[in-house]
Amino acid sequence: MDVPDYDLPESAIAQVPAARRDAARLLVALDQTVRHLRVAALADLLEPGDLLVVNTSRVVPARLALQKQSGGAAEVLLLEPVPGRPGRFQALVRPGRRLPPGTVLYSGAQAVVEVGERLSDGSREVQGLVDDLAPFGALALPPYIHHPLEDPERYQTVYAERPGSVAAPTAGLHLTDAVLSGCRRQGVEVATLDLAVGLGTFRPIKAARVEEHAMHSERYSIARSTWEACQGARRVVAVGTTTLRALESAAASGILEGRTELFIRPGYPFRVVDVLLTNFHQPRSTLLVLLQAFAGPRWRELYAVALEEGYRFLSFGDAMIVARDRGPLRDGQD
Repeated sequence: MDVPDYDLPESAIAQVPAARRDAARLLVALDQTVRHLRVAALADLLEPGDLLVVNTSRVVPARLALQKQSGGAAEVLLLEPVPGRPGRFQALVRPGRRLPPGTVLYSGAQAVVEVGERLSDGSREVQGLVDDLAPFGALALPPYIHHPLEDPERYQTVYAERPGSVAAPTAGLHLTDAVLSGCRRQGVEVATLDLAVGLGTFRPIKAARVEEHAMHSERYSIARSTWEACQGARRVVAVGTTTLRALESAAASGILEGRTELFIRPGYPFRVVDVLLTNFHQPRSTLLVLLQAFAGPRWRELYAVALEEGYRFLSFGDAMIVARDRGPLRDGQD
């Protein structure tokens, strides 16, 4: 199938978060109408018996700005720990050709990491030379964000727990304790899981056909209690594509903790998720393919409406809440 694409003006890409998390706009497509609300109104869209599932992965300060012993600048972007090898990480390093295996990189006089061998996917294995690399790192904001983030916590969800993600599960950035409390008062249960979001989420599809794209792998973990809650829920509402991917991976494999390379494309038989809360995604991205699979051809209408109405796109942008494909749209009331 063709790679889903659309024209995204640079002016539509949000460079900073909304002044208040739940003040982000929310395009509502739960039936045949389209409405325009705010995330603060989420509880009003849900019903008793619904289950809201969130990804509690915390973004790590993965971008290390370091120097070679000669003083030349170098950058290490930690992707994830190497299983069973304490202190070792899969990473991207720059300038890669000038950093042969054995190169030690410094922050001032402090040796921080040693660069290792090149891996099969072009990344490198690095060895941490300090017990904790976090003090030497900064958040790795998406490549389309060109403004500094004043408050790093705005790139974390309010419920973030387990460190491990390189990128934020961005749909959850809009939620607040007040929004979640409102959902619970409505009779909606809130459950959690963990999926470590990798940089592959930003990698565009360069192949001519969707089927030719090699999907990235991510680690996930779902508590038994969350899984059982999904089975008994009236509707399962996934906050973000990462949450949806974790739940559908578990359903497809029968495994609640592991790694997933699941590539959700049109025709995928969804087994768990009924409603998706998500941001607006990049053209030619695997996240847009997932949305196309979930919402059907109407994704184009929804995106056209969002652009026409001035919604803010991508990681710091606004959100939409959409049910599975139910046919063509007609205009609703604001």
